[in-house]
Amino acid sequence: MLPTVRDVFEARRRLAPHLQATPLLPSHWLSSIADGQVFLKLESLNQTSSFKIRGALNAALRLIETTGAAPLPQLVTASAGNHGRALALAAERLGMACVVFTPATAPEAKKNAIRRHGAVLHECDDYDAAETQAIEYAAAEGATYISPYSHPDVIAGAGTIGLEIVEAMPAFDVVVIPLGGGGLASGMGLAIKAAAPHATIVGVEVEASSPFTLSLEAGRITQITPRSSLADGLTGNLEAGTITFPLVRQVVDYVVTVSEDDLARAMKGLATEERLIVEGAGVAATAAIMAGKASAPGQRVVAMVTGGNVDLPKWLFTIS
Repeated sequence: MLPTVRDVFEARRRLAPHLQATPLLPSHWLSSIADGQVFLKLESLNQTSSFKIRGALNAALRLIETTGAAPLPQLVTASAGNHGRALALAAERLGMACVVFTPATAPEAKKNAIRRHGAVLHECDDYDAAETQAIEYAAAEGATYISPYSHPDVIAGAGTIGLEIVEAMPAFDVVVIPLGGGGLASGMGLAIKAAAPHATIVGVEVEASSPFTLSLEAGRITQITPRSSLADGLTGNLEAGTITFPLVRQVVDYVVTVSEDDLARAMKGLATEERLIVEGAGVAATAAIMAGKASAPGQRVVAMVTGGNVDLPKWLFTIS
């Protein structure tokens, strides 16, 4: 079932006792590059250093609401790292068991955080393998699989970011959102298009892995061969039948891609100009703006900064 704007408002109610709104700050540096007004939505400063806590915690809380507190279900997910960390924290707080499948190449910072929150971690060959094994494990164990993107409660939780933007900034023209599995863009798009239908929503994929670009052109979910990327959180194929595909078609106005060089420049720029430690996936929106792909002169633009979980040696090497 597809989530609705009402689900987003319900998610905000559910999350209000647990999470605070994240900052929405002007960037004079990016504004000068874009020849407009650019604001950064800093989800890298959220709990678990990523927007993913919104969807993971909303899904876990709603599961308890609908199934009851005893016995608590076991949670299972596949993740490039951020959703796994967020779900592990949600499970820890709520007294639930959690199992996370990740690619072996996921940053150590993400894997270590998952373990610290008490989740069982299984490392797989790549993200596609992690997703397949997680779904199979959940079915075999009678556990509850919480997709990092193709889950109505995860999408609704992410949508609360859109509500915060609309309330903090009544007038804006463009919102630029990194596009991996599409959960963030789907949820935010539902909220933003309901309140500000004039706004343009731009999704940003990486050249190394752009399943939405090809799938939207084909009119159906299309398999790709992902390559490695600085934006590890944005790589991988779309789950067959994912509910994000029709939602992205509905709420995202167009999709652009950025290169690895674009990502590296954005990571360095946010570090040197804004003093922000941001992972590769987290800078995709900034990279698109710097490359001149996401806005026009004179526009008021919101750029999502989605996560800061990066191994420091890799980050230092990238910005040097």
